[in-house]
Amino acid sequence: MNARDELRQHINQKAIVRGAVVLSSGKEADYYVDMRRITLDGAAAPLVGEVMLDLTDGLAYDAVGGLTLGADPVATAMMHAAHRRGQRLDTFVVRKGEKQHGLRRQIEGPGVEGRRVLAVEDTSTTGGSVLTAVEALRKAGADVVAVAVIVDRDTGARERIEAEELEYRAAYGVADLDL
Repeated sequence: MNARDELRQHINQKAIVRGAVVLSSGKEADYYVDMRRITLDGAAAPLVGEVMLDLTDGLAYDAVGGLTLGADPVATAMMHAAHRRGQRLDTFVVRKGEKQHGLRRQIEGPGVEGRRVLAVEDTSTTGGSVLTAVEALRKAGADVVAVAVIVDRDTGARERIEAEELEYRAAYGVADLDL
């Protein structure tokens, strides 16, 4: 079984929660894909890195990250997978707002100014969270080359992100999951 199929199996077995839920977008759904159960799982997280690197193959970027908390373990898994492949990939964390003490940074980690970066997210419904990260990255002088997510709920994220003239890649859509 390849990494993509194995990760899909983990998502179907561990991450899908059935029942009424309000998503971060404010929309209601009858299921939830709790990707923290995957991105923070010792068996599944390494697969996240492999699948996301494969998904973004051909894009030229040297740093990856997104809005905390959903993007943090995705970016970290990609960084470690890249290292295993003999590549260097930095990660960064985008806060929801500028920190009010210390260095008052909104983006933590190696600087992104003038760098080609990939914005990631674990699950996307409307694209709002990752677009918040994209806005902060652009403001900081980063060149955002694309957006990549593990699971796209197929409810408008692609269209919103492509309207921002960004390439959008998703490892899985709802048709790939046992819903």
